Amino acid sequence: MVFVKNQKTRAYSKRFQVKFKRRRQGKTDYRARLRLTNQDKNKYNTPKYRFVVRFTNKDVTAQIVYATIAGDIVMAAAYSHELPRYGLEVGLTNYAAAYCTGLLLARRVLKCRDLDQEYEGNVEATGEDFSVEPADERRPFRALLDVGLIRTTTGNRVFGALKGALDGGLDIPHSDKRFAGFKKDEKQLDAEIHRKYIYGGHVADYMKSLADEEPEKYQSHFSEYIKKGIEADNMEALYKKVHAAIRADPTMAKSTKEPPKTHKRYNPKKLTYEQRKASLVERLNALNSSAGADVDEDDDE
Repeated sequence: MVFVKNQKTRAYSKRFQVKFKRRRQGKTDYRARLRLTNQDKNKYNTPKYRFVVRFTNKDVTAQIVYATIAGDIVMAAAYSHELPRYGLEVGLTNYAAAYCTGLLLARRVLKCRDLDQEYEGNVEATGEDFSVEPADERRPFRALLDVGLIRTTTGNRVFGALKGALDGGLDIPHSDKRFAGFKKDEKQLDAEIHRKYIYGGHVADYMKSLADEEPEKYQSHFSEYIKKGIEADNMEALYKKVHAAIRADPTMAKSTKEPPKTHKRYNPKKLTYEQRKASLVERLNALNSSAGADVDEDDDE
């Protein structure tokens, strides 16, 4: 078989249309976004809310977002770096922390909409699947799960955040097939395993095994846990306190950090015409004076 080089002609290049910027950057799945943002025309300008979950190396972000022509609007947000305020100071990116972040966002949104008393959700997490039931007067707040480019494997942390939002009282269409503890062979969710993940049981098990097998690694790996006095046996009690604290006050705390008095500037400040002219005169005078000094030295020699 003869291979022929594929020639990109001038006509091809002129007509070539690049993909969207966020597609080129590998940030947005536009096929999924189209289906998450399309709204029925008979609903007019009713927003279609998305429950957006994203992970970084040190943080979990959960947001309620809706799309407009001008761009996406974030209605409410919760972050795992807020959890130290509720008593959780370490392990801010694991499954249990994702659950707490989802729970915090759900309670915060419902409080903003005055639905927190009507929809309390699942107060005690048992690991079983839970869906909120509509009340007589107002329907529950509905949002669609937006996972972005996250691989939706069974037990992924994004489903921990989903479970937290469900227990918090949000109405999110879902299936229990991707929660931690779902057994594919039996086609059912093992609620005990899921409950274990929600209360950090998987972390506690690893702490115990590492402390027995590699004490030195345990000291370095869980150094922050040791400093805070968190042990494997009291992990569940800690998360129960965090859940109760979130339900007691889900509002966002106002930052006490003051803005810097002097802002750093990394680009040169623009000068006016008079300032540039004065600077030029100074440079010329400096050059003339240095040239005059050189002439005097030559005369002395």
